[in-house]
Amino acid sequence: MKKSKFAIIDANAIIHRAFHALPPLQNKDGVLVNAVYGFANILLKILQDIKPDYIAVCFDVAKKTFRNEIYADYKAQREKGPQELYNQMNFVRQLVRAFNMRIFEQAGYEADDLIGTLAKKIKNIESLIVTGDMDALQLIDENTKVYTLRKGIADTVIYDKQGVIEKYGFRADQVVDYKALRGDQSDNIPGVNGVGEKTATELIKTFGSLEELYKFIDRIKMLKDEELKNLLDKKNIKKGIFEKLKNGKEQAFLSKKLATIVKNVKIDFKLEQCKVQPFDAEKVIDLFQRWNFKSLIARIPHAEKTITKGQPSLFDKHQNQLEDFAIRPGYVLINNENKFNNFIEKLTKQKEFAIDTETDGLDPFKDKLIGMSFSWKTGEAYYLPIKIQGAVNKKQKAYNFQRQMPQLKKILADKNIKKIGHNIKFDLEVLGEADFELNGVEFDTMLASYLLNPGSRQHKLDTVVFIEFKYEMTPITALIGKGKTQTSLNKVDIKRVADYAAEDADYTWRMYQVLKKLLEKNHLLELMEKIENPLINVLARMEKNGVAIDEKFLQAMSKELGDEIKKTEKKVFAIAGREFNLRSPLQLKKILFDKLNIPTNGLGRTKSGVSTAVGELEKLKGTHPIVDLIENHRELSKLKSTYTDSLPKLVNPCDGRIHTSYNQTITATGRLSSSDPNLQNIPVRTELGKKIRQAFVAPRGYKIVAIDYSQIELRLAAAMSGDKIMTESFSKGEDFHARTAAEVFNVNIDKVTGAMRRKAKEVNFGILYGLGARGLAQRIGSTYDDALAFIEKYFEAYHELKEYMEETIVLAHDMEYVETLFGRKRFLPGIN
Repeated sequence: MKKSKFAIIDANAIIHRAFHALPPLQNKDGVLVNAVYGFANILLKILQDIKPDYIAVCFDVAKKTFRNEIYADYKAQREKGPQELYNQMNFVRQLVRAFNMRIFEQAGYEADDLIGTLAKKIKNIESLIVTGDMDALQLIDENTKVYTLRKGIADTVIYDKQGVIEKYGFRADQVVDYKALRGDQSDNIPGVNGVGEKTATELIKTFGSLEELYKFIDRIKMLKDEELKNLLDKKNIKKGIFEKLKNGKEQAFLSKKLATIVKNVKIDFKLEQCKVQPFDAEKVIDLFQRWNFKSLIARIPHAEKTITKGQPSLFDKHQNQLEDFAIRPGYVLINNENKFNNFIEKLTKQKEFAIDTETDGLDPFKDKLIGMSFSWKTGEAYYLPIKIQGAVNKKQKAYNFQRQMPQLKKILADKNIKKIGHNIKFDLEVLGEADFELNGVEFDTMLASYLLNPGSRQHKLDTVVFIEFKYEMTPITALIGKGKTQTSLNKVDIKRVADYAAEDADYTWRMYQVLKKLLEKNHLLELMEKIENPLINVLARMEKNGVAIDEKFLQAMSKELGDEIKKTEKKVFAIAGREFNLRSPLQLKKILFDKLNIPTNGLGRTKSGVSTAVGELEKLKGTHPIVDLIENHRELSKLKSTYTDSLPKLVNPCDGRIHTSYNQTITATGRLSSSDPNLQNIPVRTELGKKIRQAFVAPRGYKIVAIDYSQIELRLAAAMSGDKIMTESFSKGEDFHARTAAEVFNVNIDKVTGAMRRKAKEVNFGILYGLGARGLAQRIGSTYDDALAFIEKYFEAYHELKEYMEETIVLAHDMEYVETLFGRKRFLPGIN
């Protein structure tokens, strides 16, 4: 029989974590509500993912506890949090009461103690403690797990007994013994002075508990030096640590008492009172609307247990809201000819405007245009639905403006009217497929966000808006849902689509005003206007054109690879003496290291033992025939699954070509990347990899041409450093690797051999990319001393390059960024 579940929430821990992790989100009145948002997010996640049968929420009381009585300095160093944090505690209480959940709080005790008491009181029920405080790990047993926040509020993990051992190396019930020795700076628990994390862990693993450790200490403390040393050596305890333990006994046992969660607080508790109860959905929705948590409304549970007697279901309430949905003031749904004419009249007068498209999917070359939104003034936007052939939902009534559409097409095609978008390349492609030409692309707010923060991958509109304006936009999932119940946007009530789409255009316009000024301030606008922006149209055309593949060639190669994989497996099984799953790390370990006794020296380790990852097995190359076969099997399997089997599935049936996406905002360095598929990652080093490249074909009468810069990094180094010898060599058209070989080997350039040139090439590129003497020695097959001599001679020859590199490092430390010739910045926040 399946056990019931009891979720016990540590409200204070979640509130504190959310307050410090989330941007300062405010409600409409300017009141800070970021901690409430974080708590509500976690609460809804627990209700949705864990589906508890019982739930309780525990709070601290803002008074001293029994721990302050036994140790006056307990938590004494903690600074009082800002009032904006404490104000939100009451909001959270309001929310918990609206959900009809039981609250526990008691003077003299912390929330942890109430949680420990609740967890101990219940039998034959699975308890899940929800917290951001690792102290709760000590409560884990057969019936109790801990659901904790690792980073921010999104990264969560559930610990059970085994999970604690894997993470810390000791049992959950030993957490208090560890804290007794190590102390806890955040709670001002002293621990034993001089005992750190590693020492505390080893002592707990050796002795099992604080009591057993001090039995040993007390037994040997009177022994003579030699006897004492022998016993300490056996237990791997240094003499200095022994002295610290001996002198810190009182502090250790005090610390254990402070760290131990009380499990017998006298509280009024009946399990049935904590049962997940029906609640007044209207109250919860009202609170979420008051706090501007629009995206959370869609996540409120819809199950019957949330419905109070005589109240319509929450689902019905949402349906009523759809029927009566009102678009926000300032947003206009263009649903008749008068509105369209009025819109066109205003749009014609604009010198620049923001545009956004809505589609029934995310593939610009397969999915259909549903509508467009426009904005040229903060708080105002227009949504124009486009007639969709085959739209089946009556609510998604499409208005046919075909007669007036040439007017709009003319404005969109006008190069003199500036267009602003967020990821506008997508809009370009979607509009192109719908027979709209979009010219005059002036600004992409996604690109601007990326240029200002290239180390981040968070450049979606809702994320950027949340960071800049502390405003939470309506997520697409609030309209179409997610998972199995997800629908298409063309089946959603058109008023809701209009409100959602208009908001996108409105906030794209707002972000344009902010980000353009930030680009100017950071001297990045020229980079945007001269490099990134012109590239948008080029990439859109490349994506539109796509690339053809020979599907029959790939099918034949897939069969060939499949046959080769089977042959390789037979050879592996013959050596192993039995069949096993080559893709199972556990089974592979047993064969390699237990059965065949292949040495594991120098191999990395995982939680479950020696690693068999690709990089680790490479270290074993040549040690045993089975290793080379396994590596070959992995390469063949990867080529088959990633390329010969997958590439044909990505072909667009309309034109028989693959349309990859070229991304400008992914890499931190500013280079392009590609995805779906990643065309930059197609293998080239092996013969089989080269063969896969043959599947990419040109149409009759055309050829695929590979064009590469010659020694571009070295030419840039010469230009940026102004090194005279380098610049002169390139100006003369010399073979620069030969020139370097002549300098390093002290011979005339016409006497340089092929072997010399190869070594010089490694030196040229290796030094530019920060390779030291040890790495260079491995590359060119020399001794460390010879490699060091090469580097010294290199910098003697190109001393201006050396000066430039050294100056760049100093500037990088000073400015915390480096920049390219065109001013692209690579921020280095952790360099100092």
